[in-house]
Amino acid sequence: MAEHVNPLRDPTDRRLPRIAGPCSLILFGVTGDLAKKKLIPAVYDLANRGLLPPGFALVGFARADFKDSSFADMIKQAAQDGARTPWSETVWKQLAAGIRFVPGEFDDDDAWDRLADTMKDLDEQQGTGGNHAFYLSIPPGLFPVVVSQIKKHGLAESSKGWRRVVIEKPFGHDLASAVELNRMVGDVFSRESVFRIDHYLGKETVQNILAFRFANGMFEPIWNNHYVDHVQITMAEDIGIGSRAGYYDSIGAARDVIQNHLLQLMALIAMEEPVSFNASSLRLEKQKILANARPPARMDLHTAQAQYVAGWAGGEKVRGYLEEDGVHEDSRAETYAAIRVDVSTRRWAGVPFYLRTGKRLGRRVTEVAVVFKRAPHQPFNKNDVEELGQNALVMRIQPDEGVTLRFGAKVPGTTMEIRDVNMDFAYGGAFVESSPEAYERLILDVLLGDPPLFPQHEEVELSWKILDPVIAHWKQDKDIDTYQAGTWGPPSADAMMARDGRTWRRP
Repeated sequence: MAEHVNPLRDPTDRRLPRIAGPCSLILFGVTGDLAKKKLIPAVYDLANRGLLPPGFALVGFARADFKDSSFADMIKQAAQDGARTPWSETVWKQLAAGIRFVPGEFDDDDAWDRLADTMKDLDEQQGTGGNHAFYLSIPPGLFPVVVSQIKKHGLAESSKGWRRVVIEKPFGHDLASAVELNRMVGDVFSRESVFRIDHYLGKETVQNILAFRFANGMFEPIWNNHYVDHVQITMAEDIGIGSRAGYYDSIGAARDVIQNHLLQLMALIAMEEPVSFNASSLRLEKQKILANARPPARMDLHTAQAQYVAGWAGGEKVRGYLEEDGVHEDSRAETYAAIRVDVSTRRWAGVPFYLRTGKRLGRRVTEVAVVFKRAPHQPFNKNDVEELGQNALVMRIQPDEGVTLRFGAKVPGTTMEIRDVNMDFAYGGAFVESSPEAYERLILDVLLGDPPLFPQHEEVELSWKILDPVIAHWKQDKDIDTYQAGTWGPPSADAMMARDGRTWRRP
């Protein structure tokens, strides 16, 4: 069965699984949505795949008043609700033996002393060997107090084993705050012990970009400005902000998605071939792209921001952003953002990258579309090719993961009529292995100390250098554009593309 096939194999021998050694994962914010819906199910699935050792422990730190047993019940329910592998009481009993809970506020020194005692007990009773990873599944504003408490109580240091910290995005809210955050974390943890989570980089389909480009000989020769007209990178959601008004109102779509997910996808598409796929080589090539990427010279012409207003989504009437619970009536937070980015390298000079993201759009989809130039000469009548568009290679990140190649083909008949057709590859139809959830791969990599999929602080800061000028320009605008829920964005985004003689793809 597919669920028994292990997709997280040892890269040095694909027959062997990559199994973590004895260690603990200490979850701050363990009662939050991310922990319940993603992190806890991922931990259970790793255990069920046989990738966590008997000496693994899961420690929750929160102000809730749990006993270890009631906390374990909460963990069990979250795992059962979100697990992708079949439920096994045997696996659960092994996992439950290492579950602990530490109650307290983040500024409560007594609670941190209890955490230190719990870690010592786990080393002795569970055999974690001094190996502990701190996962900060908390709002960014709480990072400073948690990191400072880790330092104050000496939890980042150990005479044996390792200590690591995992930080969820966003990494700051601008360049200055990102630099300060990196400085603060760097004062406590060594560079190789800091893991910045961008869960998109853990997706199999994102990693397949590297395989697609560098394992095949047919595409790389045309992967340049001689053949590529432009690239569109889209992350669209059909849902609204839900219960995230407090977070979203202070962040907006550009900071939430473009600064991390979309710029990372752009770097993977545009990077040169690394000398190897180790962490340092991959980062070096991505950093070169981000260092040579520029926001548009005319922000008013090649950026767009907007908020959704009431409309129809999924056959239901939905509220506009300003009508959502918890949103200020004068909020300027954008729920849609689009920017043009130019990469000043020999390969990509003159090829614009268009990045867009939004809430309440036509459907949920994340994709990268590489759109090619038209053939320099077409020996056909104009009527023969009036329905022929540009060739495009589309990598679908989610859902319906796969790759589509669009090209022209003759319509059967007595006339030379050419139309666009699609050649499609779907992950689900090609592989029997079950694809691990992104957080499975990333948590396992943290426990193994394997860093290729985690951006270092240089990448974070370079991304903010691209986005900060755009945010500054938008703050000067008196008005913000709007679009109806269920549509594909505002008129300003269409106008942005029209100025370049292009149109957005309809995913």
